[in-house]
Formats: sequence, structure tokens, C-alpha cells
Amino acid sequence: MKFIVSSSALSGHLQAISRVINSKNALPILDCFLFDLQDGTLSVTASDSETTMVTMLEVNESDSDGRLAIPAKTLLDALREIPEQPLAFDIQEGTLEITVQYQNGKYSLMGQNADEFPQSAQLGTNVVRVEMDADVLLGGINRTVFSTADDELRPVMNGIYFDITTEDITMVATDGHKLVRCKTLSAKGSERAAFILPKKPAGLMKNLLPKEQGKVLIEFDDRNAVFTLEQYRMVCRLIEGRYPNYNSVIPQNNPYRVTVERALLVGALRRVSIFSSQASSLIKLKLQENQMVISAQDIDFSTSAEETLSCQYSGNPMSIGFNSTFLIDILNNIVASEVVIELADPSRAGVIVPVEQEENEDLLMLLMPMML
Repeated sequence: MKFIVSSSALSGHLQAISRVINSKNALPILDCFLFDLQDGTLSVTASDSETTMVTMLEVNESDSDGRLAIPAKTLLDALREIPEQPLAFDIQEGTLEITVQYQNGKYSLMGQNADEFPQSAQLGTNVVRVEMDADVLLGGINRTVFSTADDELRPVMNGIYFDITTEDITMVATDGHKLVRCKTLSAKGSERAAFILPKKPAGLMKNLLPKEQGKVLIEFDDRNAVFTLEQYRMVCRLIEGRYPNYNSVIPQNNPYRVTVERALLVGALRRVSIFSSQASSLIKLKLQENQMVISAQDIDFSTSAEETLSCQYSGNPMSIGFNSTFLIDILNNIVASEVVIELADPSRAGVIVPVEQEENEDLLMLLMPMML
């Protein structure tokens, strides 16, 4: 089997799907890319047995169809050093010896039998289909993935929950301390449905989607989901289980509202949090008439810091404690220039929303307080 392909096109596609491959695999064949050449189209597959990514690219010329597995790390590292030029692959089907010829030299390496490569999961009969714009899906994943948990006891928290209705799609993530709810009105389903996308496939989509335009087709059943993009396809195992009722934990009546410039607040938090206790990262927000005092102290090392920001606030004076790392994370994942922090009392969660929502979007973030 022989074919010629552009080095930069092949390298770009391989790098995009190589993030699926684990550093340690139970099956040695999963350290390889599966190459499948059919009618002048090369499809390359990478898998970790739970998540599989496939990409397609056209070859310049080929003499026959065929399949084989090629060691991923060797091929990636070798292609990374070659500038844009045609690469000629020559594969001996009996011995699986591969020769890659380029302008001034050649590589020789051994392939493996493609039949050992595991097949990707197939969807069952009760498939739900949803279409979303690539930039809408990317926005939802970007805003939620940082809030997923790493909790072996509650695996449903380790992914992004897609709550699909006939009017909108809501993406939710929570780790028990912080919660993000990102509702988009520019995509909807034909029926009520839901699934939990694990963190790793969500991160893979986050890397692929910036290069995509147009629609992403999402198909899923009880166990697996398939994401079909223009040049890539991802099949992944879903997290099974019942997601907690996220709406019930969002406090509804919050009489105290603080409006503050987001960038100024992030800067102040970063400076003051240096002096917070390393064990708790506790910072205190003290609110009074149009003023917010941010303070932190570390009793063990006798250090403290305090900074005052102007804000819009007209309620009773109150103080509330938050984990500074979580609060900075939340503010960094909101794009608006100003945010509103809605509070009820120091023991109830703070709700953080942008002053101006993005078009067709309803974004809400929530952070549990800490004892002062």
C-alpha cells in the first residue's frame, strides 16, 4: 500500500486527536494510531478504549486501500520536525514495515496489525439527536469545565451535565463548592433529554472546536455519545447516574446586590489572596455603602492584607468569606466587564452573574461561602 500526503496536514490532524491517548494503556495497541485508507481518503483513529477520536483527510495519491496501526509517539515526534512537503508512505502488507520518504531522507518503522485495534462503541436504538453551533458549544464547555469535580465517590459530578429541552439547552457543572449554569437559547432539542459528558472528552472538544465552523451534531443514547464535526468525530462513554437537582441549590431571593468591575476585583483578589492562609485560601469581603473591603490574613505567619474597592451597594453592612482561588476562577470565566454578586446572608451561597449577558445566553455562577 502506497500513498502521498501533506506533512503539515497530517501532523495537524494527528496532534489534534493524539490528546486522547493515555500515557499508560492496558492494551499496547492503544499506543498506536489506526490508519484506514479507503478511496483516497485517510481516516486516522486514536482511542483510550472509553473515548475514540477519528479524523479524515484527503491524500494526494494512493495505489490501494488498506489498514494498519502505527506507533503514535514515534510518528508524531518524527513529523513535528519536518517542514511542509509531501510525504510518501510505503507499507509492506506482509511484514507491516513502513517507509516514509521526504525531501532529503526517509524514516523506517514497524506497524502493527489493525485487527487488534478495538472497535468504537455503537449507539443503540433510542438515539437522541441535537445540533449546536460550534461556537455555542465551545462557549458552554469553556464556562463550565473548570467547575467539574474529581470525586471518586460521586462520579456524576465529574462531568458537564447537558439538560436538553424543547426551548433551550443548559450546561451545568459543579464540584459541591462552586456551580456554573450556562443556558443557551440558540440551540434546543426535539424532546426532553439529558446526558453527562465526562471531563476528558469535554477537554478534547474544547481543543478541537476553535478550529471548527458551522454545526456540531450530537447523538447519544444511555451509554455513549457521538460528536460529529466537520473534520473530526468523537465517540465517548457517558457518565451513568442521576445528576443532582441543580436548580434547587440556587438561592432565589437575594436582597443584597453588589455591582463591581470584574477586572478590578480579580486584580485585588490576586494581590490580597497572597496573604491568605495556604490551608483555606480564605478571603473576607466586607460590604458597606458603595464600598467593598477585601482582606485576608494568615495567623501562622503573622501576615495580612487589605484593599478597598468602590462598588455599587446600598444594603446593610455585611461580611462574607469565600475561597479566593474559587472566586478568581469564577470571575475569570465570565467575559463581561461588570458583574453582580447577589447575597442573602453570610451562610448562604453567593450568586455571581454578568451585568450584561451574552446574546441568547443566560449565565449564572454560584459559590458556597466559608465560615469567618
